[in-house]
Amino acid sequence: MSPPVVVITGASGGIGAATARRIAGQVEGLVLVARRPEALAAVADGCGAHALEVVADVTVREEVDIVLEAALRRFGRVDVWINNVGRGITRTPSEINDADIDAMMQVNVKSAWYGIQAVLPHMRERGTGHLINVSSMLGRIPLVPFRAAYSGAKHFLNSLTADLRMELAEEHPGITVSLVSPGLVWTEFGKNARHGGPDSRELPNGQAVEEVAEVIAEVIVTRKTDAYTRAGSHARVVDYYEGIGEDP
Repeated sequence: MSPPVVVITGASGGIGAATARRIAGQVEGLVLVARRPEALAAVADGCGAHALEVVADVTVREEVDIVLEAALRRFGRVDVWINNVGRGITRTPSEINDADIDAMMQVNVKSAWYGIQAVLPHMRERGTGHLINVSSMLGRIPLVPFRAAYSGAKHFLNSLTADLRMELAEEHPGITVSLVSPGLVWTEFGKNARHGGPDSRELPNGQAVEEVAEVIAEVIVTRKTDAYTRAGSHARVVDYYEGIGEDP
């Protein structure tokens, strides 16, 4: 099996940049997508000559189509598409307004949805491909009230991922749909959250971004459909849902 051509959105920093650096030596082509040209160029420079940077806002469907066109023009195919763009929020359920909900859905759901719908016809035509959606433990368990709208958006993404997997299973078994669920990661996620908030890099019990990238790299190779980035996370989710409905 030849090395894959991989598209990574949100590649100018955090999980996306770490994943790009981790897999750079194991791919035939690497398409790095983000809005910040200087930061994106710095990541691409560290990934070798086979890295293609595409400055685009993946919350805009037309710009996602441009990403696919650029990837196919340069490499002729796309084997793996990683939907990694996301943004948090710092506002409790009673404070959330319409704009908050719209923003969380646009960034955390529609960016992935646009990527899926852009590349899926290409993968169907080839009979093979791998879609990877980067979610969150907050998409599994609503743990943090001031991240409520983010958690809800990630729950939506998880459902979309599972339903797409079922849709494709019978007619297109060569296309894998994977979900990766990190917990707290030491990135600028908290600092960049809507309405501000605590800096994730200063919170305890977090995870280094390189550890998350390692899991994503493994998912690309194994095609595992559901992956957590920390040991014990799956058991934590099971315990949570088993506990719902029990008498206090």
